[in-house]
Amino acid sequence: MIRWLLPLLAAFTFSGTALAADDQGRFVEIAAAPSTQPAIAPPHVTVWLPPGYDTSRQRYGVVYMQDGQNVFFPKRSAFGTVWAADKALLRLIAAKRVAPVIIVAIDNPGMARYRQYFPQALYAGATPALRKQFDALAQGPITGDAYVAFLTHDLKPLIDRRFRTRRDAGHTAIVGSSMGGLISCYAFVRAPTVFGKAACVSTHWPLADPQDVGPFRPELAAMWKSWLDAHLGAPGGRKLWMDHGTATLDAAYGPWQDAIDGDLTALGWREGRDFVSRTYPGAAHEEKAWAARLDDIFAWLLARS
Repeated sequence: MIRWLLPLLAAFTFSGTALAADDQGRFVEIAAAPSTQPAIAPPHVTVWLPPGYDTSRQRYGVVYMQDGQNVFFPKRSAFGTVWAADKALLRLIAAKRVAPVIIVAIDNPGMARYRQYFPQALYAGATPALRKQFDALAQGPITGDAYVAFLTHDLKPLIDRRFRTRRDAGHTAIVGSSMGGLISCYAFVRAPTVFGKAACVSTHWPLADPQDVGPFRPELAAMWKSWLDAHLGAPGGRKLWMDHGTATLDAAYGPWQDAIDGDLTALGWREGRDFVSRTYPGAAHEEKAWAARLDDIFAWLLARS
């Protein structure tokens, strides 16, 4: 019993200390969000509450973001740069382009990041040769399904209990870049009653080792098409943002994104209304580039209806 209680007690050690002026919102740290998934270690989670949260009774939409170390604080980022997601939202809220929302930034698991962010159904449908490539990178079992289960069955209920949220899918978004873009897309498709909005930024559609990403591979694109055809369905009011740059690793993504765009269009998703696919010339595969376009992303994804 003690073994089960300790993680729960640790998880509810919230820090309510404001880390910035009141009009900048405030941060709450969850040291280890409880996980009922044996494959998913309880992650550190940082919650940003928007300005006015503490003085109102209103409920707020929620944006769940991957790679939480790189969302807010440069000192926590492995690269010294961040999305600065709170700053983007502060600008958009001040301009009245979006309503205030809560951000939930979930830390990645370090060395296990690749296998945790890997869309498990794509692994299951891969050829033996492709699986061999994926296994070499994963260095362990693929846990994408378990991670989506953690998000939907553990983390979201915790956030909904602890904070004043708008719990419906239409007010719940999931966002990530690179492998984080993959798992965000995967969760969006697998859990449409939970996540009604997603932003898949510089998405690593090739799935392979970044050092080995070469020409467009039709057989892998066909796997994506088959999976989307079987599981995505009609838009039904959902919104999906996708983008990529043209420098560094992003330079390889154009043909992959074009194929995904075609798949969505064939399923009745209308560009501009249901999904956006945007290219940022000169943008590299890095947090600075993603931060530079986050206003665009949030403005479309979270636009006042």
